[in-house]
Amino acid sequence: MNNHIAFARFHPAALFSYYLCLLLFTMFTENPVITALSLLGALYFCLFTGTARENLNDLKFYAPMFILVALTNPLFSHSGATPLFFMNDNPVTLEAVLAGVNIAATVAAVMLACKGFSRVMESDKLLALFGKASPKLAVVLSMALRFIPLFKRKWRELCDVQKAMGYFRGESRFSRLASYARVFSALVSWALENAADTAASMCARGFELEGKRSFSLFRFTRADGALIAASLALSAPVLAGFAMGKASFYFYPRISELPFDIFSVAMYACFAALSLLPFIFEVKEALKWKYLRSKI
Repeated sequence: MNNHIAFARFHPAALFSYYLCLLLFTMFTENPVITALSLLGALYFCLFTGTARENLNDLKFYAPMFILVALTNPLFSHSGATPLFFMNDNPVTLEAVLAGVNIAATVAAVMLACKGFSRVMESDKLLALFGKASPKLAVVLSMALRFIPLFKRKWRELCDVQKAMGYFRGESRFSRLASYARVFSALVSWALENAADTAASMCARGFELEGKRSFSLFRFTRADGALIAASLALSAPVLAGFAMGKASFYFYPRISELPFDIFSVAMYACFAALSLLPFIFEVKEALKWKYLRSKI
């Protein structure tokens, strides 16, 4: 378990409710303010709860991904009323460039939020949350979260074995590509076998039997209720803003103006508190722990 993450101590239902509210608002809007706030909240939480090596690896992945997504949109979308230059007789517009940046920020925000979700919601919590209502869904979600680190570890093991056997000694790109293809083929075979073994093991344990009882270590407390209440209370003004059109924004054919009236500012403030809630909680717990240690 991620005992070093204070936010992970909440009940699975409270954590799931929070991330559901956060992801829904992040995915279904083009408003750059909401996208930026969601990205900052997810980024701060991942940086605060991750190690230096994990943060460096994330930077190596998310930075090129962000640039690739941002550059792809203006190359394929030529809509917009403000051309910057022409490439192969096709206009590259300011609207398409900014829309690509916003799409890249949205993708990064969703991926980082899912990364934070995977850190606080482990497989046992998913089984406790969905085990009774939908056992198959619980198994699929827990296996998906569990297989991601297993795939990375198995990939490194297979690469080390291939290097020890001398398959990566070729200097040509084709030989290295062929070596990686062998590793990928072995990884896929291992994944399929592992999934089949897991499914057979769950069936042998009677996971789908009706009337079975399940044991759970998680107990719903007042703090969990407070987290759900805070998530709903902060989501209500944002949802009202969406319904009233206060969060509406578009890039085509011209970039629209951001709404910045009193209600819009209140909506942005509520969403900022919602997105930064895990990070604020982690900082508060860290400061509390340092204060208690200073009293010893």
